[in-house]
Amino acid sequence: MQQPIIGYHLDEEGHWVAELACGHCQHLRHQPPWTERPWVLSAAGRRSRLGLLLGCVKCDRGEPRDLPDPE
Repeated sequence: MQQPIIGYHLDEEGHWVAELACGHCQHLRHQPPWTERPWVLSAAGRRSRLGLLLGCVKCDRGEPRDLPDPE
């Protein structure tokens, strides 16, 4: 299921994680040559991708939210 990016945070290892509208999270690593995501390395690059749709496999599997429910 496609879900938009609504925010980001760093995990405990310093990797960027996208927060999706569905409440799930997905790592966004820039690890050439396997994964090319240079935009994740800068604040401007991350901001430019807010709203980008990502495939959420956790939604597809019916998993519970990673993020707390919004108040």
